[in-house]
Amino acid sequence: MKNWLEQTNAIGITAKAGRYGGTYAHKDIAFHFGIWISPKFQLLLVKEYQRLKEEESDRQKLGWDFQRTLAKVNYHIHTDAIKENLIPIEISKQQRFYIYANEADVLNVALFGKTAKQWRDENPNEKGNIRDFATLEQLVVLSNMESTNALLIHQRMSQIDRLLQLNKMAITQMKSLLGHLESIRKLK
Repeated sequence: MKNWLEQTNAIGITAKAGRYGGTYAHKDIAFHFGIWISPKFQLLLVKEYQRLKEEESDRQKLGWDFQRTLAKVNYHIHTDAIKENLIPIEISKQQRFYIYANEADVLNVALFGKTAKQWRDENPNEKGNIRDFATLEQLVVLSNMESTNALLIHQRMSQIDRLLQLNKMAITQMKSLLGHLESIRKLK
C-alpha cells in the first residue's frame, strides 16, 4: 500500500507501519471501499441515508405545520375584527362570505402579489389553496400580517391604505427573514 501511495501521490488515504499502524482513508473513500466489498454494507448505507432524509423532512414539515396552524389561529383574530367592524348585521350570508374572502385577498395580494382566485386559475391541478403552498417564512409573515390587519381594521383604516401598509410590512419582513435564513434554518 505504501508503495502505491508514493507512486500515485494519493491523497485522502495513508498507510502507517508498526505498532498501531494500518491504512487510513478519508470517510468518502472508506464508504466507497465498503460498498465495493460488501453489498450488505451498501444496502445499510442507503437505508440509513434514506432514514436520515425522512427524519429531516419530518422536522421541516413539523415546523411548517406549526406555522400554518399559527397562521390559522391568527386568522380568527383577523376574522373577528372583520365581523366586528366591517360586516353589517342586515346582510346575507353570501355577502358576509364575500367580505371575508375580500379581506383574505388583501393579505394574499400584500404577501403573494395575487388573489386566491388568481392562484387557483394559475394552478388548476393543485389541491388546497395559495397558503398551503407558502414557505415557512411566508407563513411567519402572514401570521404577523393577520394580527396587524386586525388592528388596522379596528382603527378604521381604509382597505387600500391597509393593503399598502401590509405590503410594505411583508416586503420588510421577508427581506429580514430571508437575510437571516441560515440562523432560521438552525432553529428548525
